[in-house]
Amino acid sequence: MIKLSWALIAQHVDEWTGDDTAQGAAVLEARVGAGVDASRKEPETIQQWRTDFLAPVVESLRTEGTAALARGEFWSKAAGPFLACASPAS
Repeated sequence: MIKLSWALIAQHVDEWTGDDTAQGAAVLEARVGAGVDASRKEPETIQQWRTDFLAPVVESLRTEGTAALARGEFWSKAAGPFLACASPAS
């Protein structure tokens, strides 16, 4: 079981708890992506935000985060105004 939390600085904080980091990464990408899409920003700005901030954090969770959590360790990654962290849940 893992607990995944994330924050968009000064905007939104959320969390998810589940058994699988792949599912957690999908939830993270979907929820944060939906918030960014609803932000009323220009489409180019939204795409840049997804590329520069969301994608690197999600990819890190899928790779480094999965490995760290399998070892029972904590994982975190920040990109610009976006921070995510995960830990084994008890």
